[in-house]
Amino acid sequence: MKPAAMSPAPTLHTSARVLEFDSLREILLAYSASPLGRHRIESLAPVSDHDWLQRQHRLTAEVRQLLQAGGRFDFSGLTDPEPHLERARIEGVALEPPEIVSVIELTDRAAQWRVLALHPPATLQGSWEEVAALSAGVADFGDFLRFFRNKILPDGTLDDHASPDLARLRREVEKQKRHIQNSLRVYLRRLAEADAVTDELITIRGERFVIPVRVEQKRKISGVVHGASSSGQTIFIEPLETIEQNNELVRLLEEEQAEVRRILLEMTRRIAAQAPAIAAAAHVLAELELQFAKARFAEEYDCVAARFGTGSLIVESARHPVLERSLRLHGAQPVPISLRLDEGHRQLVISGPNTGGKTVALKTVGLLALMAQAGVPVPATNAEFPVFDAVLADIGDYQSIEQNLSTFSAHVTNIDFIARTATPGSLVLLDELGSATDPQEGAALAVAIADHFRGMGALSIVSTHHTSLKVYAANTDGVLNAAVGFDENTLRPTYELRVGVPGASAGINIAQRLGLNAEIISAARARLDSGTQDVARFLDRLHDQLRQAEEERARLARQEEEVARERSRLAARGMDEQRAKVRELEKKLEAVLRDFEYRVRETVTAVQDRAASLKLSKDADRRLARLRREFREQFDSAVVAHSTGADRGDPHAQPALVRNVAEGDTVRLKSLGRSGVVRRQLDPNTFEVEVGAMKMRIPRSDIAEVAARAAESPVKAARARGIAVSLSDDENAAPAELNVIGDSVDGATSRVEKFLDRAFLAGLTRVRIVHGSGMGVLRKALRKYLEKHPHVASIAEPPQNEGGAGATIVDLRT
Repeated sequence: MKPAAMSPAPTLHTSARVLEFDSLREILLAYSASPLGRHRIESLAPVSDHDWLQRQHRLTAEVRQLLQAGGRFDFSGLTDPEPHLERARIEGVALEPPEIVSVIELTDRAAQWRVLALHPPATLQGSWEEVAALSAGVADFGDFLRFFRNKILPDGTLDDHASPDLARLRREVEKQKRHIQNSLRVYLRRLAEADAVTDELITIRGERFVIPVRVEQKRKISGVVHGASSSGQTIFIEPLETIEQNNELVRLLEEEQAEVRRILLEMTRRIAAQAPAIAAAAHVLAELELQFAKARFAEEYDCVAARFGTGSLIVESARHPVLERSLRLHGAQPVPISLRLDEGHRQLVISGPNTGGKTVALKTVGLLALMAQAGVPVPATNAEFPVFDAVLADIGDYQSIEQNLSTFSAHVTNIDFIARTATPGSLVLLDELGSATDPQEGAALAVAIADHFRGMGALSIVSTHHTSLKVYAANTDGVLNAAVGFDENTLRPTYELRVGVPGASAGINIAQRLGLNAEIISAARARLDSGTQDVARFLDRLHDQLRQAEEERARLARQEEEVARERSRLAARGMDEQRAKVRELEKKLEAVLRDFEYRVRETVTAVQDRAASLKLSKDADRRLARLRREFREQFDSAVVAHSTGADRGDPHAQPALVRNVAEGDTVRLKSLGRSGVVRRQLDPNTFEVEVGAMKMRIPRSDIAEVAARAAESPVKAARARGIAVSLSDDENAAPAELNVIGDSVDGATSRVEKFLDRAFLAGLTRVRIVHGSGMGVLRKALRKYLEKHPHVASIAEPPQNEGGAGATIVDLRT
C-alpha cells in the first residue's frame, strides 16, 4: 500500500507541451541522483485533488526546511527493485548477486531514512507531520539487513563467511590448487632437466591446471591435451600425474557452486518474503527524492508554495522558470509580472507591441498554474490559484502541412476544441486572438471568442493587437485591460505588465524609428482612419503619463526613504544624548552614596560597645536606604524631565501625571489646594474623591501628589509621588539572584549588602542568594547577617530541587 502523500490523484486535461511543462521536468531532473527518483519525476503531472495538492506542498515545505537546517540525504544509485522482486517471487529462481546487492542497497538506504525521519535534526524548525506520515511506509529492516551483512562482497561475489560450508569448501579448493601447483612445479623441473620444456609455466584451461608445451615437444610428455594457442605453436597438456588431482579440484568447485546456489536461493526467498515492504520503501524513497528535487529547485529559484482558493488567480513578481534558466546562462534575469483575477474580473486582455512579452506572460501564468497543481513551488513572491479542472492554451504557430491546415485553420481547430472542453473551472489562455486572417473579420471573431469564454465563467487571459478587443475589455464588466511595455527611445521591450490600461501596438512608430522610408511611413499614417489615429494618440499619451507617474512615484519613494533615514538618525542621536546624561547622573549618585557609606562604616567601627554598634548599624542601614531612595527620586525626576523635554524648555513638554492612585489614598488637589481621600476609581483617568463632607469627581491631572498611602510601604508611597526606579541600561537592572560561591565571608557580606539595596530599590519582593553547602561557614554567616538586615522580612531554605542548603530565599520588606 502506498503512503498517503503518494496516493493516486486524478490528472487534468492540460496543454502541458505548449506551456513547457516538459522543460520544467527537465529542470527538476537535474536535481535527481538516481534512476528511481528520475522515473518518479518523469511521471510528475498536474492533478485536481485539492487535499492531495495541499499534502504535496506541505511535504515539499518540510523537506525544504530540512535542507535549510543543513539536512542531507544520499539517493545516488537507487534503482527500481520491482523487476527483481517479481523474479524473486518465482519458485526455484535465484537472483544474481548484483541484483541482490541492488535490493539490499535500497533497503539499507530506506533504513537510514527511517532513522532520520524518526529523529529529525534538533535545529529543524516547523512541522514534520507530512514527512513522518510518508515515512511510516518504511518498515523496520533491521533483522532483514543483519542476515545479509558481510555476505556479499563489493564486486558482487559471495563472501567466504556467507555460510560455514562455503568457507570450508573454499579452503579445500585453495588447498587443492596449491597441491596441484606444487606437483606441477616438481614435474616441470624434471622436464626442464630433460630439455623437454624451456619455461616452467602453469596455467588453467577449463578449470584444470595444465602446462604450455611447444608442439614439437608434445611427444616427450604423457597427458591429456586441452587445446592449443591461437598461433598453433603451443599446446596445453594436463600431465597424467595431476589428472586425479584436477578431478578432485573440479569436484570441490562443483560443490562450491552448489553451495553458492543454495545461499542465493535462501537470500532470494528472504527477499521474496519482504517484497511488499521493499516495494513500499522504494515508493517512499522515490517520492522523497522528488520532494528533495522540488525543495532544491524552490531554494535556487526563490519559490513559494501556492495557495489554493475558490476563485482568485493572484501572482506577484512571477517568473517563467524555463526562461529564467536560459537567461541565467547569459548573466541576466527575467522581468517579473504581477496580475490578479477574481470573481468580479474573470478575463484579462493583454495588448502591446510585438516582442513585448505578451506570450511570455500567458505562458508564465499557465506554467505556474500547472506547477502548483503538480505540487511544485512556483517562482513568485505570492501565488494563489483555484484548483482548475483543465488548463487549456492556444499559443504558437500550428500550421500543419500533413493535415493540410493553415495557421488560421489550425488556430480555429484548437480554439474549437478548447471551447468544447473548457468549463467554469478551467483556465483558458489564447495568444494573438484573431490573427492570421482579415483584420476586421479577425477582430470580430476575437471579440466573439473572448465573450464566449467570459460568458462561460472560465478564467481566461487573451493577448491581441486588435483595437476592438481593447475597447471590448474597457467597456465590458468583468474584463480587464493590460499592457506590456516598450521603450520607444531604445526600441526595446521592457517586458513589464501593467494591469488596467490597454497597450499600444506602435507598429508604425517602431518602423519609423528603425529607419523605414519616410514616404512609406507618411503613407501608412494617411491610410489610418481618424478613429484609429485618435486611439493611437490617446494610448501614446496615456503610456507617457503612466511613465511619468511611475518616475514620480519612484522619486517620492526615494525621498520617503531619505526622510525615514534622517528621522532614525536624529532619534538615535537624541537617545545617545539621553543615555549619556543618565550615565553621568548615575556616576554622581554612586559617588555620593559610596562616600556616605564609607563615613557611616567608619562611625560604626569607632563604637566599641557591641549593643550600641548593632543599634547604630541598623540605624545607619535605614538612613543609607532612605538616602539611596531620595537620590534615586532625584535621579528619576531628572530622567523624566529630560525625556519629556521639560529640562530643555520644550513648549510641548507634558506635566508629569501621578500614575499610581488607589482607593484609600490621601491626595492633594491642584484646583482646591486641599487634601482628600480617594473613594473609588471611575475610569483609568477619573476618580471619586472625598474632601471633608463633600464628594467630587476629579481627573487624574488635578492630583498634585499622593500625600499618604492606604497601608502601603514607604517605597510604594514614594512611587506614588511620581518617583520610580527606572534604569536605562540592562547592566544596571536589579537581578533576582546572587551567586557568592567561593567568596570569603567579608567579601560575600559586602556583595550581599549591595545586592539587597539594589533589589529593595527596584521593588523586588523576593530574591535568592546562592552560597553553596561546603562546611556551612558561609551559609551560617550570611543567614545570621540577613536576620538582622533592615530590608529583610524573612529568610528560608529553598526545596532540594532549587538548591536546598546551598541557597537562601530572602523575602524583602515592602
